Amino acid sequence: MYKEHLVSPGPTAVPSDALLAMAKPIYHHRTKRFDTLFAAMSEKLRTVFGTSRDVFTLTASGSGAMEAAVVNTINPGDAVITINGGKFGERWTKIAKRYGAVVDEIAVEWGKSIDPAVVEAKLKADKTIKAVFVQYCETSTGAMHDVKALAKVTAPTDAILVVDAITALGVHECPMDEWGLDIVLTGSQKALMIPPGLALIALSDKAWKRVEANRTPVFYFDLKAAKKELEKKTTPWTPALTLVIGLDKVIDMMLAEGLANVYARHANIAEATRNGCKALGLSVFPVNPANGVTAVLAPKAIGGKKIKSLMEEKYKVSIAGSQDVEKADIIRIGHIGYYDKSDIVVTLSSLEFALKDLGHAFSFGASLAAAQEVLYKGTPKG
Repeated sequence: MYKEHLVSPGPTAVPSDALLAMAKPIYHHRTKRFDTLFAAMSEKLRTVFGTSRDVFTLTASGSGAMEAAVVNTINPGDAVITINGGKFGERWTKIAKRYGAVVDEIAVEWGKSIDPAVVEAKLKADKTIKAVFVQYCETSTGAMHDVKALAKVTAPTDAILVVDAITALGVHECPMDEWGLDIVLTGSQKALMIPPGLALIALSDKAWKRVEANRTPVFYFDLKAAKKELEKKTTPWTPALTLVIGLDKVIDMMLAEGLANVYARHANIAEATRNGCKALGLSVFPVNPANGVTAVLAPKAIGGKKIKSLMEEKYKVSIAGSQDVEKADIIRIGHIGYYDKSDIVVTLSSLEFALKDLGHAFSFGASLAAAQEVLYKGTPKG
């Protein structure tokens, strides 16, 4: 018998406290009971986002927040920059074009990160650019973009910086106000540790001025409507009430742990995972790897699909494969949200079992030894 372990970069494992909270009988959302919960949760979200601004909770996947960011701030004919370093950077381009933006797409080689100087040069050459769209972490490759540096580039211009932090918020520092990020968005099924179905988005004063002047028709994702209802401690449309209850619980867990400790935990287990994979002869794919997901190149003689399938079917450990094998045949191990040292040990052990089954040459236990050296350093002393 094997227990099932979910170590994909999303959806991620849900803490038992949140599961129990969400299992309680549901109640009506147009009540004082919900208003009280929603208002308190929305206030705590400001701390997680590092902002004094409103954080809007939408009933949608993270892609809903991406669309909301575009449709509320960009008019047809507006010039924008999209940074495409993977499948989700590609999504920014698709959404922007769908709403009539004139898109200058900067293609970044998979596994690499954007050079802020390239964006700066484009902004200087074209003063009409209204926005720069980027991922903090490109989930499909495990690579990080330097959004803090990009914010310094966009700050002196009329362009707003729109950051998809779906696989970064709650993993890496992301102080929205301090860094000058204009729009930050995320989804519930990553570091926020609940099932898919909620999208969260916050906007700076600079970005909100775009919302107020926006002419693009918008209905369900209308942030002006969301703001009006948030002032009443509710939402314009029926919320995913059960998920809101779960989100309130996990935010309390994160704040009790301390955000600095949350970031340190992710950094520790990410380093351990990378070192463990390297000990098996697997190369870490991104140049600047994120701490929420480890992407490594699969051995050419085996291929990532076989590794993923064997781990999932035989050893009951679900990782993720490549989202475009033509660009990079990789496997992706998620360690975002409700994960600790024991999860990494189980995952690497199962990876070794699968690789051994598939004939890959390595020393049994190599990944565990390499990982434990790092994990032990991250263990609180005393």
